[in-house]
Amino acid sequence: MPYVVTEACIKCKYMDCVEVCPVDCFYEGENMLVISPDECIDCGVCEPECPAEAIISDTDSESEKWLEMNRDYAAKWPNITRKKDAPADADQWKGIANKMTEHFSEKPGE
Repeated sequence: MPYVVTEACIKCKYMDCVEVCPVDCFYEGENMLVISPDECIDCGVCEPECPAEAIISDTDSESEKWLEMNRDYAAKWPNITRKKDAPADADQWKGIANKMTEHFSEKPGE
């Protein structure tokens, strides 16, 4: 029963979640994070830490469409274990709809 990251993270990428994850299951893309559902232990400590409310449980009806995307990019992007600064314009992107189709980047983070 893993947690997954949704499109609400795109261009926000706050990373507060990375700081609290006990199993280091976050992976960094150029403009968002994903959770490896195969590594997540379903502890839930990351969910309330996300200012963009981008993390949901796999029991949420919306999670199904994000589960494979998280699994796929967790295998491609580098693991991140330490919080970095959020983008300077992160707050401006919080709450914007349809970010997946318009702003998602497949590029890995640095």
